[in-house]
Amino acid sequence: MTDPRLTPLAAALPATVPFVGPETLERRRGAPFAARLGANENGFGPSPQALEALQKAAPDAWMYPDPECHELKTALAAHHGLDAEHIVVGEGIDGLLGWLVRLTVAPGTTVVTSSGAYPTFDYHVTGYGGTLSKVPYRDDKEDPQALIARAAETGARLIYLANPDNPTGSVHDAATVERMVAAVPDGALLILDEAYLGCDAGTPHPCIVPDDPRVIRMRTFSKAYGLAGLRIGYAIGPKPLIAAFDRVRNHFGVARMSQDAALAALADDAWLAEVQTRIAASRDRIADIAERAGMTPLPSVTNFVACDCGDAARAGQVMDCLEAAGIFARRPGTPPLDRLVRISCGPEADMALLERALLG
Repeated sequence: MTDPRLTPLAAALPATVPFVGPETLERRRGAPFAARLGANENGFGPSPQALEALQKAAPDAWMYPDPECHELKTALAAHHGLDAEHIVVGEGIDGLLGWLVRLTVAPGTTVVTSSGAYPTFDYHVTGYGGTLSKVPYRDDKEDPQALIARAAETGARLIYLANPDNPTGSVHDAATVERMVAAVPDGALLILDEAYLGCDAGTPHPCIVPDDPRVIRMRTFSKAYGLAGLRIGYAIGPKPLIAAFDRVRNHFGVARMSQDAALAALADDAWLAEVQTRIAASRDRIADIAERAGMTPLPSVTNFVACDCGDAARAGQVMDCLEAAGIFARRPGTPPLDRLVRISCGPEADMALLERALLG
């Protein structure tokens, strides 16, 4: 039964969420997972300086946080060499996507994305009545040319591209992304989701000026910085668009402790470099295990490896094997990506469990 007070749009939405959390799955299976390798969390942990900042901030938990996130925005502006008015801080990229969609999408507004790309974006668009127009991946990458062509064809308001990509781990070079930005149709906005940009020191950074009205870039402290549980991220974009977030954002949504931890993590370059080294080693470990188990690991610059099982049936068998061994992993649900099993990087103890599960 549906509550009669819901709007017609809300009443018509499916009662689903983009992801079922590992805790929910643990309750269903009646046992905890031995290894969390499905949510692309940073199993190597946050900066020791971030942990120290959290401890120092704990006694001040009785106070509301700074709604402007002033210190963090100032530090981010200095880090990127731009004006703080180009930055908005939010509850991770998920929260920022929700605000952006609320600002730009009305019932019937067309939005372009890829079939099999980040489902939380789709969730927000559908929740505000937007119409999703999807293009397929090409060579296990999102297809910038096809996304731009579809946007021009449909008059789309938003275009979504994750670079590096989730769920395949692929990346487009800087020149490709720059050409895509240059080709954005009039009236459209490219959302460049760069959640995984910090996971590999060699990932190319496209040259995009912050006041370019055609693009907004989104970053997070959840992946390379290891602060997924604190829900904090930020967007970089043209000042008029960034200022508009104040009209809809949750002004006290970013906790005081989250701001302090992110500020400390941003300053700890040595720990970021250490994490990048550990991620690279873990990617190699996962790829080796996958190959010996008869799978093909896709090239990745993220903190996970997508393992090609050949077909959806075999991917399902691998997922069953991992669950039986107490290992939480993810599998994309959209063909042809459903032939993949996505395995997050993690400490050696988790890699040993993965090896034992897949190779005996």
